Amino acid sequence: MTMLTCQCCIAGGGPAGLMMGYLLARAGVDVIVLEKHADFLRDFRGDTVHPSTLQLFKELGLDEGLLTRPYQKTEHLMVSISGEPYKVADFSRLPLEHGFIAMMPQWDLLDFVADTARELPNFRLFMSTKAETLIEEDGKVAGLRAEGEDGPLEIRSLLTVAADGRDSRLRDQSGLEVEDMGAPIDVFWMRLPRKADAALDSMARADADGFLVLINRGDYWQCALPFPKGAADTIRAEGLEAFRERIGRLAPDLASATGAIGSWDDVKLLTVQMNRLKTWWRTGLLCIGDAAHAMSPIGGVGINLAVQDAVAAARMIAPDLREGRAPDAKLAAVQKRRDWPARMTQRAQIAAQDRVLVPVIRGGAPLKAPFIFKLIDRVPILRGLTARAVGMGLRPEHWPDDS
Repeated sequence: MTMLTCQCCIAGGGPAGLMMGYLLARAGVDVIVLEKHADFLRDFRGDTVHPSTLQLFKELGLDEGLLTRPYQKTEHLMVSISGEPYKVADFSRLPLEHGFIAMMPQWDLLDFVADTARELPNFRLFMSTKAETLIEEDGKVAGLRAEGEDGPLEIRSLLTVAADGRDSRLRDQSGLEVEDMGAPIDVFWMRLPRKADAALDSMARADADGFLVLINRGDYWQCALPFPKGAADTIRAEGLEAFRERIGRLAPDLASATGAIGSWDDVKLLTVQMNRLKTWWRTGLLCIGDAAHAMSPIGGVGINLAVQDAVAAARMIAPDLREGRAPDAKLAAVQKRRDWPARMTQRAQIAAQDRVLVPVIRGGAPLKAPFIFKLIDRVPILRGLTARAVGMGLRPEHWPDDS
């Protein structure tokens, strides 16, 4: 077994883990990040980089480098209800240099952060290395054991961070209590070809056949079809042709493109979870991102909340780690700062799914646009407010702290 030591060991090379690892290393902390896969190339992950995250990269002096990676710019969010389009958010009204959502493949974002972090001498990233078990001594977490390409590792650290996602292995071992809010939806993801002269902005379509999200990915649309939880097998049993016809009715301009769905292998199932930890930490261990609060895909905000967690945690804990300690009070302070935005965002997602999305995806009845959509569409300042809520979120973090 290979024995290693560091000041902070982070399980999970997603947005939360890599960002926290980079920022801690930038602040002078000795960091090891573990990623269980050999690369970051996994499709249908959260690909929305919101204005709050772009602003953070600007503060770090990394925005120009990030935006050399492939992305599509979305300045407006549109919803079409029974064929009538409504603008519901205008990110160009935000007082930021980057007033848009960058639709960027997550592997490009992660590759960029990893490449930048590797330039720091106190940052180590182990790919194909899966965190397996916590090391506990005298009731405290003292590191973890992992399985890597060259065999088992034991990593001793002042602080272990579980950033290993909504199915976090370390969180499950920690004994920390998870509160499950339930999620009444699941989602099918798929790709459809996009014509060069098609609309630029990502959008949603809603009518009696349900709800379809279209994300502009350049030469294709990344499409999401939410449906009542547990109905995946029923939809599959109706047949692929019925599925294609349903997509074609929701987006008539893409009806001819649905032939690109050649089999059910082209349709990926996302089983939606919504939960959160009551306490994010115990001595020597901190959970962030989806490991602390699994979000619904509504609004595409999960990646950005994860990044904000990472920024707050790195900023607040780095001085102590440099001094050789990871006090409980600081771990509790991280949760105190980040728990409120996570809770409020989940409440907003629950309200949106219960009042809007679930009635729509049940289908079968003609839809009329809610009055609030008509009002927002007509009043530009309201589109700026919704853009602020979606694009910046609650309590956006900064580096260094200017709050």
